[in-house]
Amino acid sequence: MARMADGARSHDEPAGRSWVERDAAVVWHGFTQMAAYADNAPVVVERAEGHYLWDPDGNRYLDAISSLWVTTLGHRVPELDAALRDQIDRGAHTTMLGNGNRATVELAEALARVVPVDDPHFLFAGDGASAVEQALKIAFQYWVNLGVEGRTTYLAFGDAYHGDTIGALSVGDGGFGTDLFDPLRFPVVRAPGFTDPQCFDRAVALVAQHAHELAAVIVEPVVQGAAGMHLADPADVARLAAACRAHDVLLICDEVATGFGRTGTLFATEQCRFRPDLLCLGKGLTAGYLAMSATVASGRVFDAFLGEDLGPRTLYHGHSYSGNALAAAVALRHLELVEAWDVLANVQARSRELRDLLADRITPLPQVGDVRLHGLMGGVELAPPADGLRWGRRVCAAAVARGVLLRPLGDVVVLMPPLTVTSEEVHEIVRVLAEAIVAGTDTP
Repeated sequence: MARMADGARSHDEPAGRSWVERDAAVVWHGFTQMAAYADNAPVVVERAEGHYLWDPDGNRYLDAISSLWVTTLGHRVPELDAALRDQIDRGAHTTMLGNGNRATVELAEALARVVPVDDPHFLFAGDGASAVEQALKIAFQYWVNLGVEGRTTYLAFGDAYHGDTIGALSVGDGGFGTDLFDPLRFPVVRAPGFTDPQCFDRAVALVAQHAHELAAVIVEPVVQGAAGMHLADPADVARLAAACRAHDVLLICDEVATGFGRTGTLFATEQCRFRPDLLCLGKGLTAGYLAMSATVASGRVFDAFLGEDLGPRTLYHGHSYSGNALAAAVALRHLELVEAWDVLANVQARSRELRDLLADRITPLPQVGDVRLHGLMGGVELAPPADGLRWGRRVCAAAVARGVLLRPLGDVVVLMPPLTVTSEEVHEIVRVLAEAIVAGTDTP
């Protein structure tokens, strides 16, 4: 066995083994059955630039899922690369527990000017589930700090997905094999999912019925992403917010997926014309460069945690890498570029174009059951004639073979291109998707 002087493995030791084989030998991929990993022709990325990825063999793929919805402006953006290098020269990370960092303060100041939250304060974390977990704990302790008893549960929606930590799983509605963890989840008040036309009527009624025991309501505004891109009327979400205000219940908006321009406005909540008590951000915050999320608390909520030093009103919660300076510097520059490049205008224009193309090329296909799109969040629901055909997986594999990287949610093919996607690339995505649906649903 070849070894380096310090005992570490040499880089050329696995000669003759493919990258997929090397990957499968040592990496455990999330949401992936590793026994079948290599059989599903995964893409191992060597480099990325613009809206494209390359594997070690030189094959190019259009990243039509924005690397799981995070890469807003594309890969290797020179301005973001420069922001990262500049911060490296200043320092990579210092703790935010009891101390501060200039880059993080500047990011929070910039976010405070644009988030739809009154008098916002930011508690940073590393991923969307952690941001949700923080929001749940904050809402719970808020009522304790006010001396209000019994506010210990939450109202959430059917089909909801809020992450994979225990609290986030609890307010989520299962799926993705999570039923196994039901014994660990706490019970919540559950409204129907967005596919039920009466779901918001029911949710408003449940708020009134359970207000005395609700710490908070949590909702994905406008789009339930992981559920399969299920859509809600912004006016209905606003009715829910009004019910929360009327019954003095905190409202948490989970914008981990919808935030930072994905729906055509900087935040989907803006389309609903209300300001939540707590806002969860992630994914696009750093344009896909580094892991960072944030829980945004309104001044009303934040003030309930003020008190004596080390006293019971303190939020005893935090993470080692919370407010990481490298991530903060990139996130700040990202915000500036979204405005300077008028990214939202591109989202709106490409969304209209994509909607027309989907209606013309995809909706008429007999293999398609439904097409849903809001901004640049899209889902093409396939209609397999029987269970177990894995049409979603097969269609996405056919798309990858044609140079477009797609990923399914069951039998819903997700369309989530970068916010700076071009007209030519939108046409390419739809052309390949149409071909892939036909090829991927042929009888094997």
